[in-house]
Amino acid sequence: MALTQNDARLIVGMAARGDKHHDMAAYFGENQARIAEVLSGEMFGHVAAAPAAELPPKGAPGIKGRRIYAHLEKALAALEAGNADEAKETLAAGVKRWNVHE
Repeated sequence: MALTQNDARLIVGMAARGDKHHDMAAYFGENQARIAEVLSGEMFGHVAAAPAAELPPKGAPGIKGRRIYAHLEKALAALEAGNADEAKETLAAGVKRWNVHE
């Protein structure tokens, strides 16, 4: 996966926020060397950091992915049982949990 100029902005913003390099690398599907190249300016030159409102949630995406997947499974089960309200609540809870900075 090739990083883009916008990805570089996000990486610089995530680093400024204090994110771990291995978490950033995992989020973008890259290795930590690419993150280091972006941060050193070697890959895109020196880019401005993306604003905090544009940054993805802080924390490793692996556990976050497993958690959101569990919410999706529960919501699907609720939909299959004909309970749309429960599915909506489950999805809303999943989104809220996804956005927690860990």
